[in-house]
Parts: sequence; structure tokens; C-alpha cells
Amino acid sequence: MTWTQKLVLAILRVLINILCQVDAGQLKKVPMHGPLILVANHVNFLDVPLLFVYLQPRRVTAFAKIETWDNPILGFLFTLFDAIPIRRGEADTTAFRRALAELEAGHILAVAPEGTRSRTGRLQRGRPGAVMLALRTGAPLLPVVYYGGENFSRNLSRLRRTDFHIVVGQPFYVDAHGVKVTREVRWQMTDEVMYQLAALLPPAYRGYYSNLSAATEQYLRFPPDSESNLRRALAAIAMANEPPSDHP
Repeated sequence: MTWTQKLVLAILRVLINILCQVDAGQLKKVPMHGPLILVANHVNFLDVPLLFVYLQPRRVTAFAKIETWDNPILGFLFTLFDAIPIRRGEADTTAFRRALAELEAGHILAVAPEGTRSRTGRLQRGRPGAVMLALRTGAPLLPVVYYGGENFSRNLSRLRRTDFHIVVGQPFYVDAHGVKVTREVRWQMTDEVMYQLAALLPPAYRGYYSNLSAATEQYLRFPPDSESNLRRALAAIAMANEPPSDHP
């Protein structure tokens, strides 16, 4: 890491800690070695700086819409940390190749399958990009969700710090199990990945994926030391809905 990167990270950390109360303890679950597709929801502009700051010393890169470089300050920051510019709404093969190279080098690639900021914190329908990368590379996916950051602008106007919560789930793989990956299969895979994110969020933030009971896991594979985030959430819901016991 260059001295410029270290200086910018230090400044960002100070600013973030002034403006936010970040509950980042679960980021310790992110493995220190090996390629990883970190799939996350996308609330607002805070998401990416938080990842870069709190995941150090792991090298992490992420996609950013190419229009970001129209802003000189943001363009400088994203270039400094090797963000991958992507042209939204088209098949950007250059961005895809760069992402593959990052994973092949054993780095973390952060992907927001929603493709655009929700601003409300409620999940929008995901897009297949992360699934395509996972199928191509065989890299594991790690779901990470944020909530609370949607209140940042309102809190800032009232000179209040924003509580920013981060939850890290269990890793898994996308596995076609020998089935031809058609457009319909890719979308099902994408929804299955997004339900893993939804399972980590409080119910008010699940948005398009609110109905966890409609989720499938046909194309997901969990390693022996991992567990379905969805099943954990459904088990917690079932337990909460159990009638109280009549026994003392």
C-alpha cells in the first residue's frame, strides 16, 4: 500500500467515525486469504468507503459506474483504490475481465447485485453479474448487509451521528449442478443469492425479497463449515412465532 493510500484511508476513517457510529465487529468474519466475491446491498455512497476502510489490510476492489469519474474528487479516490469502472446497462467485457483478474489474484471483489443505490435501505431486485462471476471463477460468495445508513442525510442535517450496522453472513457457492445455465436459471440463481442477503436484514429492509418462505436454494452449495443464512432466519422466525408453553 502506498503512503497516499494510507493517508487517505486514515482521513476517511476519522471522517467516518465523526459522522457515524459504525458497528463493524462482524467484518472480522471476512477471511484474510483467498479470492472472495463479497455480495452486498447498496444503500448510499457510504457503503464503498466503509468497506475499503474497515476491511484493511485485505485488498478489496469494487465496481463503480463510469460516471463516477466525472467527479474529480470521487474519480481520484476510486482510481487510488483501483475501483473498476463499469458501463451500466450494457455487457461491459472490459470490466468483467478486470474483475476476473482480481479474483484470480486472490483479492476481494465487492459486488452490489442491485446495481444502483436504494437510498431507503430496502432491497431491490438483484442482477446476474455476481452469479456470472461466481460461475466463471468458482469463487465463494460472502453476503454482507448494511442498514441504518439510509438515515445519514437526515441525521447530518440535524448534526447527529448515524448508527451504521453491518452484518456478515455465511459463505456459499453458486453451483449449476450440471444444468444448462439459461437466462431463466441465471435469474433464479440471482434471486437465491439475494434471499441470502435478505435473510440477514431486519424484516423492514428486505424489500423485493420480503417473503423468505418463497426462497429456494436449488443452485447454492454451502461448504461443511457453513450454514444457510436463509434457514437460520426461517428457524428464528418459527421460534419467535411459537406459542408460549403452558408448562411452568
